[in-house]
Amino acid sequence: MITITADPLDLNTLIAAVSAPHCGAIASFLGVVRNHNQGREVLFLEYECYAPMVNQEMERIIAEAQTQWPVHTIAVAHRTGKLLIGEASVAIAVASAHRHAGLQALHYTIDELKKRAPIWKKETWSDGSSWIEQCGH
Repeated sequence: MITITADPLDLNTLIAAVSAPHCGAIASFLGVVRNHNQGREVLFLEYECYAPMVNQEMERIIAEAQTQWPVHTIAVAHRTGKLLIGEASVAIAVASAHRHAGLQALHYTIDELKKRAPIWKKETWSDGSSWIEQCGH
């Protein structure tokens, strides 16, 4: 399950999507907009992406994670548009039989998403704004 949306994210929706009776662990991550970066007060963020390519890249990342660790299902959602402080920008849920595999796959998934997905972030401060490089958004 991969979702790119301008709507608010709901981690519980992702958790429900990956839940399965044979999975004893669901690892989750929720990335939220913080009010500062590199010593500046952030007012809000804007995300843009090329959704078809994001979907393709996320499918690859999920397949890689499922090859490396015995996980059942991975769901990823990412916001686009203007996000205020405290709003979720990315949500991930990973279901597995045991926590160790799920946590490793979760870590891999968020790191690779930040490195490889064509998602761009613009930070706005009280005195200006700037597009932030993709890697490590």
